[in-house]
Amino acid sequence: MTAETVLCNARIVLEDQVLSGSVLIRDGKIADISEGVSRTGEDFEGDYLVPGLVELHTDHLEAHYSPRPGVRWLKMAAIQAHDAQVVTSGITTVFDCLRMGSDEDGGFEQGEMREMADALAQAARENRLRADHRIHLRCEVSTDNVLAHFQEFENDRQVGLVSLMDHAPGQRQFQTMDQYTLYYKNKRGMTDEAFAEFCARQQALSAKYAAPHRTEIARACAERGITIASHDDATIAHVEESVGFGIRLAEFPTSFEAAEASHAAGLSVLMGAPNIVRGKSHSGNIAARDLAARGVLDVLSSDYVPFSLIHAPFVLSDEVESVSLPQALAMVTATPARTVGLTDRGRIATGLRADIVRVQRQEGIPVVRSVWREGRRVA
Repeated sequence: MTAETVLCNARIVLEDQVLSGSVLIRDGKIADISEGVSRTGEDFEGDYLVPGLVELHTDHLEAHYSPRPGVRWLKMAAIQAHDAQVVTSGITTVFDCLRMGSDEDGGFEQGEMREMADALAQAARENRLRADHRIHLRCEVSTDNVLAHFQEFENDRQVGLVSLMDHAPGQRQFQTMDQYTLYYKNKRGMTDEAFAEFCARQQALSAKYAAPHRTEIARACAERGITIASHDDATIAHVEESVGFGIRLAEFPTSFEAAEASHAAGLSVLMGAPNIVRGKSHSGNIAARDLAARGVLDVLSSDYVPFSLIHAPFVLSDEVESVSLPQALAMVTATPARTVGLTDRGRIATGLRADIVRVQRQEGIPVVRSVWREGRRVA
């Protein structure tokens, strides 16, 4: 039996325009888009109808699983809490970040993230999840055990994205010591002597492991057809290295020159949606709005605030003259979907998955009223 749903009298955000009209959903896909007022179907009353958001980088599953230092929550309960949070933020496809590689700054024991991935697969089989969950492996290449963690996912088809990271002092995000000192020494209450020893250990690990681990993981991803992301590229040399590895996504570049070079090389430049909402980076790096104004911002990620992914496009279209609402929403829908090879979603277009979000705006802040995934209402 054919299942049909009509959503009418909506402001439909297409890739290149906002259209007032209706959308027909048939058997989980968008069957028709029509312009004009209608008396048939669920009345949106002028609310926005936007594609379901596609999230490539969120640390929130880890935050639900380990909400306090030393605390581990039940994995299935953590997954369900995380799923509820992302769906009610309008996210219908989410790449959950799992950390590969642990050091004295933290991380998870070998096997923990493998167990989390198994729990995600179980939750999907048991129809517990409202969003489509996939896996993003965050590989800290400067740790001695990152390859052992990564190899636990050798045959896991849930993995669709892998990022290569090095958070050692003097590298990438922490090229200068000011932010590193704030992030580590002050936060952890280290003495000057303890902090100096900590920095020396981290730098030695990076010098020994970062380059060979980066090469090995990139090679494995290329063989399996997994999208690779760079992380915190700061220089032209970093970008050239990324291009050489076949990287398609540049996460959080820390300088204008790296962002512009990445964009020019065909990489999708990703920045944090919280950066847009706040107007600045929490770690003192470049402002995402400035990249948008220069035309070199392609993808937004909620990073540490899931709701920011639906909030930021409206802020961006309001405050950056050269960015329209369809262009801003493409940064959280069509472009991230294309970057990771998901061509069946991310746009309101006939034949695509009916991943749809009803959004109202009150005092500038969006309100997610309803969410459909493959034509089924999930929120």
